[in-house]
Amino acid sequence: MLRTACVVVLLAGPAVAGLFDGAYFDEPRLWVGIGAWLLVALTTLGTEPFLARREKRGTDPFFARGTARAAHAGWRAKKGSVPLFALGLLAGWTAVSLSWAPLAGRGFDDLQRLVVYLGALLAAAMLLDRPAARRAAEPAVATGLALLVLYGLSERLLPGVVDLEQGQRSFGRLDQPLTYWNAMGIVAAMGVVLMARLAGDVSRPHWMRATAAGLAGALGTGVYLSFSRGAIGAVAAGTITLLALAPNRPQLRAAALVLASGLVCAVAASLLPTVESLAEGDAIGQGALMLAVLCVTGAGAALAQRALARRETAGTVSSDRLRLPPWWRPAALAALVAVAAAGVTLAASTSGPPAEGARPERLGSLDTPRYDYWEVALRAFADNPLKGVGSGGFQVEWRREREVHEGASDAHSLYLETAAELGIVGLGLLALFLGGVALAARRTYGLAPALATGPIAALAAWGFHAGLDWDWEMPGVTLPALVLAGLLLACSTADRAAAPPPAS
Repeated sequence: MLRTACVVVLLAGPAVAGLFDGAYFDEPRLWVGIGAWLLVALTTLGTEPFLARREKRGTDPFFARGTARAAHAGWRAKKGSVPLFALGLLAGWTAVSLSWAPLAGRGFDDLQRLVVYLGALLAAAMLLDRPAARRAAEPAVATGLALLVLYGLSERLLPGVVDLEQGQRSFGRLDQPLTYWNAMGIVAAMGVVLMARLAGDVSRPHWMRATAAGLAGALGTGVYLSFSRGAIGAVAAGTITLLALAPNRPQLRAAALVLASGLVCAVAASLLPTVESLAEGDAIGQGALMLAVLCVTGAGAALAQRALARRETAGTVSSDRLRLPPWWRPAALAALVAVAAAGVTLAASTSGPPAEGARPERLGSLDTPRYDYWEVALRAFADNPLKGVGSGGFQVEWRREREVHEGASDAHSLYLETAAELGIVGLGLLALFLGGVALAARRTYGLAPALATGPIAALAAWGFHAGLDWDWEMPGVTLPALVLAGLLLACSTADRAAAPPPAS
């Protein structure tokens, strides 16, 4: 019972954190960290080795606590522990860098954030090691992402009933509840990818597949209303990964249905100014119309997916894998690399402030100050290649080196900011962490493709976007990714005989 409650808290936690400004600020971030490490402690005390030892010896629980912790600290000491150690070492190196960091406050925020992430990843890896929890993780994370987007859309759909606070710089873009439009964009993008996977997973019940397709319209609307070009690229990266890992007809049909549903709703939103940008006008009428579009489109997509699922079960519609040439996997990888390269190229092609506000022109504009951020970060790395300028030091480097009059605290790239602030050591530890997750994903995919496909595709979307924005600094964005990563770590350490069936 205790373990079940811990799993529920773990899976609901990212969405709850998102409701409190994405846990970006000190107090909610502190509570998230306390919650994550409390889950670790409770799970450790409730491990089977501990309970079995207590029953066998008849001792007081606290007497055997040390043995229980030692038993579970090993956590099958296999490949799955590498990302945990790497993340722990990265936190340690961040702490050391405070001795030369120019801003102790920002550096301490980075350290606190890493401690939170380590606790969340460890809790996920420990709690998602049983079949029921594993199966629940993907739909639970997807539902949490959808709820965050629906919450943000609520004031546009029900004006006068719901009134959310708007950020000073959002200019009508969807920024609540995370308070940052690009963060909302990647949350919606990850939701689109996970819903596409759930809708196309033949091992899921029909009602779940239909529900996933029905929620896609709202998530697609969220991607559009964030006016985040990186989020659109993340949808592309996640979808390519999804189809590469599950090249079968049900998945292809589901992905097409989800993307079409999202596109229809996004087009409808673009035709309604008060929905698109919170512009003055008939907010109540346009909100009601958009709500009707979402409901009708969602119901249509859900009914279509349910009909397809029934026909697939009956055998009247093919569920076979697609007959693809031998070079299709390298081609999919090349397409993924091309999407990532296009995102970097577009960001670097033109510097300067982007088109402000919730305007469609923004999506076609190449204007962005990211290249200026990245240039300063690369110069900082070149000047301090081994240890970097210290955690949180990019802000000082930017104020010293910037050529445009714009404030910035982050390099808008996890990878370049890590290089600038923590040097080769920090970059190597980050690569070890991400590489360890990738190896766990590969092993889990070999054991249970149906279970691994969705998390891997969503993580591909997150990893793409993390290279273009400050997702790492926003727990509300990164915690869902860490839960999915923890799922892959837990599954990668399972024995092949105990792994779920390899249906996709």
